[in-house]
Amino acid sequence: MRCIIVDDEPLARKGIELLINKTEGLEMLGEFCDASSAAAFLDDNNVDLIFLDIQMPGANGIEFAKTIGSKTLVVFTTAYAEYALDSYEVDAIDYLVKPVKLARFQKAVSKARSYFEMLARDRHNRIETVENDYIFIKSDRKFIKVHFNDLLFIEGLRDYVVIHTAERKVITLITLKNIQSRLPENIFVRVSKSYIVNIKHVSSLDNNDVIIGKHEIPIGGTYRNELFERFIEKKIVQG
Repeated sequence: MRCIIVDDEPLARKGIELLINKTEGLEMLGEFCDASSAAAFLDDNNVDLIFLDIQMPGANGIEFAKTIGSKTLVVFTTAYAEYALDSYEVDAIDYLVKPVKLARFQKAVSKARSYFEMLARDRHNRIETVENDYIFIKSDRKFIKVHFNDLLFIEGLRDYVVIHTAERKVITLITLKNIQSRLPENIFVRVSKSYIVNIKHVSSLDNNDVIIGKHEIPIGGTYRNELFERFIEKKIVQG
């Protein structure tokens, strides 16, 4: 994957560059100290992945990420853990807190690579129908049937969504808002701008995360109250 670094701190850029050099499958195209110079580079070059700081002079990383096209993935790198929820509001692949360790960095790259491969392979997948208890996804010349009971959660990725089941991940061309409008409200609930969860699979939750199996899904502040009300009323009181 072709990548760039955007960070106003020279030492931070050097640290990420060293991690890139230790990770197979990454080709570093350049490094930039602000969003404007990175944006100019993106106008003339194809970039698959950006390692992006949040606090920078001028446009910060969150603002810059909103302008990046859907073909380019973003991993945030910052010294401030409190920005984690904000990063998922703009469909970031991952969020790394400095100083970044190699194992954690490579885990983020592995996730980015799997999403990059899905986008390259399944970019033209589409939702064909939504029935009472399943959806059909058109993939090339075949249809994939996904039952609601098997669907764990749905993750937004700009113009696409990633449908997660216990067995597979399927990417399809539709916005999270659009697919939410077509799903039954008694089963699926929005927990942030980037995630919809199947409430039947939620094993626990706290103020920050929903737990579904091994997945920790961040909760957006504007969605927290509705989620807690629905979970308590339908899962705990009635259960």
